[in-house]
Amino acid sequence: MKICLTCSHGGHLTEILQLIDAFEGNDVFFITYEGARSSELAKKYTMKNLGMNPFRFLLSVPKVFGILLREKPNIIISTGSEIAIPVFYAAKVLRIKTIFIESLCRVEAPSLTGKIVYPVSNVFLVQWKQILSKFGKKAQYWGNVL
Repeated sequence: MKICLTCSHGGHLTEILQLIDAFEGNDVFFITYEGARSSELAKKYTMKNLGMNPFRFLLSVPKVFGILLREKPNIIISTGSEIAIPVFYAAKVLRIKTIFIESLCRVEAPSLTGKIVYPVSNVFLVQWKQILSKFGKKAQYWGNVL
């Protein structure tokens, strides 16, 4: 199975790397930001930090589509930050399954990224029961994933 892991290059990368053993035996690649930590990843596509810059978001869309069309992942998994937004929406158009894992630090309030990708996520996981009520019926709690 080919798996795309997409997240920012800070704490979200730390969270997704805690899950890396679960993907052993699969073909894994990352879509993340340029940075010291991401330079250590074996197979990756990087871009400049999108932040809240609408121009960078627009510029990222063709790049994201190109990566997904080239790599053809079976599934995309994200632990968050705004880089997940163009990736998850492109995945929806390309009919690629997605799993979003809300950050462990989101105990009471949902992340902005979580709110934005919730409608297009196939599986949406939260890591605290009390945050379930902040999302719709699609949100699931399986215990702490990380």
